[in-house]
Amino acid sequence: MKNTENPVVAIHYTLTNKAGEKLGSSIGGEPLSYLQGAGNIIPGLERALSETSVGDKLTVTIEAADAYGEHNEAQMQTVSKDMFQGMDKVEVGMQFQADSSNGPAIVTVTEIDGDNITIDGNHPLAGEQLTFDVEVMDIRPATATEIEHGHIHGAGCNH
Repeated sequence: MKNTENPVVAIHYTLTNKAGEKLGSSIGGEPLSYLQGAGNIIPGLERALSETSVGDKLTVTIEAADAYGEHNEAQMQTVSKDMFQGMDKVEVGMQFQADSSNGPAIVTVTEIDGDNITIDGNHPLAGEQLTFDVEVMDIRPATATEIEHGHIHGAGCNH
């Protein structure tokens, strides 16, 4: 079966950044499964996997705009330490859920200067060129419910 017409695709991958540092991998674990065409994975990788077949192996380098987007300075904000009431300690690297104009978002503390805390709403990989080494492990037809819901169902699904 070819990866067309909204199938469920299972891949093993290894992800590296431009410097060649390994950022993640599914090797040794379960493959990553997604619904092709539903935007479940980054656009550049989804396009690269279009029309693939089981057993295909590829290496694809994806620019930031087709991955997690360019780093957007507008997503950074300095807030008062008072915004973190109830927290014993706030440290650089901590992540929190915050309300944004687009709904809930994850923000990361990037700097602490006295009572001023800088938070970043960009994805941690925003602005990064990424390289995926991928092997297509399985392709199956999606169910009507998976297509309707826009994601796969199975282990870990909360429906």
